[in-house]
Amino acid sequence: MAIPRARLPFPAIQIAGVMDQAEADLLVRLGATHLGFPLRLAVHKEDLSEVDAAAIIGRLPPSCPGVLITYLDRSDAILEFCRQLGARHVQLHGHLPPEEAARLRERDPGLFVIKSLVVRPGNQAQLEADMRSLEPFVDAFITDTFDPRTGASGATGKTHDWSVSAELVKVSPRPIILAGGLRPENVHDAILRVRPAGVDAHTGVEGPDGRKDEILVRRFIEEARRGFEVVS
Repeated sequence: MAIPRARLPFPAIQIAGVMDQAEADLLVRLGATHLGFPLRLAVHKEDLSEVDAAAIIGRLPPSCPGVLITYLDRSDAILEFCRQLGARHVQLHGHLPPEEAARLRERDPGLFVIKSLVVRPGNQAQLEADMRSLEPFVDAFITDTFDPRTGASGATGKTHDWSVSAELVKVSPRPIILAGGLRPENVHDAILRVRPAGVDAHTGVEGPDGRKDEILVRRFIEEARRGFEVVS
């Protein structure tokens, strides 16, 4: 029997790193399709508390779901955290063994699971192998950038070799979201070159104070939509 799949609107325009309710309201108003909440991270500091994240996720409209972004890598901990936040979408950046991915899918078939594929020099073959082993148990992948200086595999503000992401898009049986250093100035070109099912921005739409800048977010979403119109 086929495993039921959760759904996410595509093309997707995710804005990650929500700091508070006012910022969430702004992003929804400007047209983001879903909002990312990085929590329990390996490197970066969280933008808000888990209690505040749960409150914001609970107030989001169904058209713009909240996505838990985390490095947790065990199904029981992931599911418990999703329940705690009221999140029905989760983006996993830690090492996720296929057996844990299978257990996660079995225990909560309706949870929308996005798994990261972190691009670094020379690892395309490994990413393709990871994708094949995890594909039966996840709903989408997100390509992101590894920063060797900090060890971060997300929210680095750095782009990666888009040709790797483009090749992964060609062979992936699941939608692929492109992340890593995307900004209003490059997202249109990135979409044309990679042809992803969605894009994700975090630091590229923030002002000097670290908060989301309305002008940058508006331009990012406009440029992303313009790109998706071309490739759709």
